[in-house]
Amino acid sequence: MEVEAVGVKKCVIITGMSGAGKSTALKILEDQGMFAIDNIPPVLLSQLLFLLEKHRAAVRWGVAAVVDVRGDSLLDDFPAALALLRKQTPHVHTIFFDAQDDILLRRFETTRRRHPMDPEGSLLDGIAKERERLRPILDCADAVIDTSALSLSHIRKELVSRFFGDTAGVPLLISSFGYKHGAPADCDFIFDVRFLDNPFYNPTLKPLSGKEEAVQDAIWSTTEARQFWEKLVSFLEFVVPLYLRSGKTHLHIGIGCTGGRHRSVAVAERLHTHFRNYAGRCILRHRDIDREQGW
Repeated sequence: MEVEAVGVKKCVIITGMSGAGKSTALKILEDQGMFAIDNIPPVLLSQLLFLLEKHRAAVRWGVAAVVDVRGDSLLDDFPAALALLRKQTPHVHTIFFDAQDDILLRRFETTRRRHPMDPEGSLLDGIAKERERLRPILDCADAVIDTSALSLSHIRKELVSRFFGDTAGVPLLISSFGYKHGAPADCDFIFDVRFLDNPFYNPTLKPLSGKEEAVQDAIWSTTEARQFWEKLVSFLEFVVPLYLRSGKTHLHIGIGCTGGRHRSVAVAERLHTHFRNYAGRCILRHRDIDREQGW
């Protein structure tokens, strides 16, 4: 369904100490569908949101931007830029990423990166200068996330839970396919529906696809098919929310029949109808519906 472009409603500003996980956080939010931009001068944030008012992903999921010490003297504009942004956009969040000095030191030594505040001096001096430089920014933050003892999985869960809740921007992909053309390799779950009555052998239904009501009625006409549907939906209603909260970047459910035109399409269509308002995004794809069905 098309998203009406009515302006960006959510902006997450990521700031904090170098080595504390800002780039990781930006990638996580980008995976959730947000428009992501790194190292933007604060004064340009308002203009950026204005330019993105017709960008579908930005309008639907929001904008994530990193602002940090690489902005040098432009950081002085941060408080005023943040105040302007809050007048412009309904939901503005500033998250300050931090970590203990010894953890930051270890991360820099592991990656052999130079510190942006003191590229020619010691790492500890650079960390101390950065803390002092970011003090006014820290005072503006809505929340602080200390990543000293957090794994990537924990950081992802924290951000997804904080900004997306149970309806995260993680896409739920439902796809139909035919086993004769090979099963997709990227599915998290595959359900084989070749046990269902095959409309291919009905001369009236053969030219049609699983999108047609007549084919769907024939497939769901038996008691066994209806029982299968109830058990399938019960299982997926339990497991889908768990996956969407686990930090996965997507969840792919494959439905397979012999040729990928009738049974798998009908089941995938019904699943899409059931889940399209259940998850953040529900995408339907019929891989083999138009392929040659001759045996």
